Amino acid sequence: MTDKPLILWFRRDLRLTGHPMLAAAVATGRPLIPLFILDPETESLGAAPKWRLGLSVDRFAGDLAAIGSRLVLRRGAALPVIEALAAETGAAGVMWQRMYDPAAKARDTDVKAALKARGLIAESHAGALLFEPWDVQTGQGGYYKVYSPFWRAVSGRDVAAPLPAPSRLRAPSVWPASDNLDDWQMGAAMRRGAAVMLPHQHVGEAAALAQLDAFIDAPVQSYKQDRDFPALTGATSGLSENLAWGEIGPRTIWAAGQRAVQQGADGAEHFLKELVWREFAYHLMHHAPQMLTENWREGWETFPWRADNPDAERWRRGMTGEPFVDAAMREMYVTGRMHNRARMIVASYLTKHLMTDWRVGQAWFADCLTDFDPAANAMGWQWVAGCGPDAAPYFRVFNPAGQAEKFDKDSRYIRRFVAELGRPPSATALSYFDAVPKAWGLRATQAYPSPVIDLAAGRARALAAYGERNA
Repeated sequence: MTDKPLILWFRRDLRLTGHPMLAAAVATGRPLIPLFILDPETESLGAAPKWRLGLSVDRFAGDLAAIGSRLVLRRGAALPVIEALAAETGAAGVMWQRMYDPAAKARDTDVKAALKARGLIAESHAGALLFEPWDVQTGQGGYYKVYSPFWRAVSGRDVAAPLPAPSRLRAPSVWPASDNLDDWQMGAAMRRGAAVMLPHQHVGEAAALAQLDAFIDAPVQSYKQDRDFPALTGATSGLSENLAWGEIGPRTIWAAGQRAVQQGADGAEHFLKELVWREFAYHLMHHAPQMLTENWREGWETFPWRADNPDAERWRRGMTGEPFVDAAMREMYVTGRMHNRARMIVASYLTKHLMTDWRVGQAWFADCLTDFDPAANAMGWQWVAGCGPDAAPYFRVFNPAGQAEKFDKDSRYIRRFVAELGRPPSATALSYFDAVPKAWGLRATQAYPSPVIDLAAGRARALAAYGERNA
């Protein structure tokens, strides 16, 4: 019976270390057939995340080859693809790591039911999170809606040590046919932007583990005080893209952070709190999946946010006339990521100064971020907008100029990404014009735009609307 292979369905878990599903599969002694499916749920990813996922799939295929295995690529709806592959190979069943967004949960539930009805093994495993969302409950048996008590509830819990990577995977007697990754053209929507972003990516498990080691070696010591300054290189771990695609597991990061805490690194606990902030986002998405598309707080349906509008288009293009906002948006087009402090500022500016619906910004981030994460993206936008769980007070309107004075006093970050304000402009600032669509007609030689709105007037308008809503 152990000669019948298992299909290992990989999704956002493209690593070998700290992978409970993979370890369980190896323990069976069966031949293993790693599989990646470009299914409709994956096809629907935005331009930048889909491109970045393609890079990760390619690197993971190489990692598997190094231990005597292969990554089989198939395209189509998950269930028929899996059923066809199982029939081709005589597989005993399928294993996968759980996902928690509504579309993935619905897909996986259908797959599991259909496979079990055929008498096949169908196992889902933990591994994407430190704690399964249903395992963390309030004293009343409900779910947490505020971060601080959530942190207190989980911070003292034991987290299983990350499992080592297998040195070898048993191969099937005959490998099934595989699609060619290049034929999928996962970066097609990126057009010329891919070449600009590529040098800024840290793709694959080896890069992620090296990044973690470098961060824990020194920068974690000053993480708490340095993390809000976007011009400081290496002040944060830079692991968001690797976590997004599962090139590193949260248990591996947690274990490294805990070692740093035990060694007295001042910023290590705060670093772990940020990792648990990600857990909180998934906890909320599991229990309240409507937060991906609807206002999380009740009674916000009539709030007078604007739909998409010309001001929002200037925001998208990094042409608002507010240097900190524009630098952040341009950072995203050049690197595929955006500093966390900057994310809060651009989100506040769009939803409050420009009174634009948070879903406009959520959708743009989903198209442009190489570290796109559905739970963190939705929670972050709703938190800033004021309609989400554990939301910032409605009267907190980030002033981009004040934030720049506090966190980018010498304008290093602004000059790094806004060519019109640097003399001479930096290479990263100029590369923004190589990344964005030609149809935008932007040139580095043009004058920097005037502000979309006076900051004081925009704040007053927002406070009036929020005040009326909260009266």
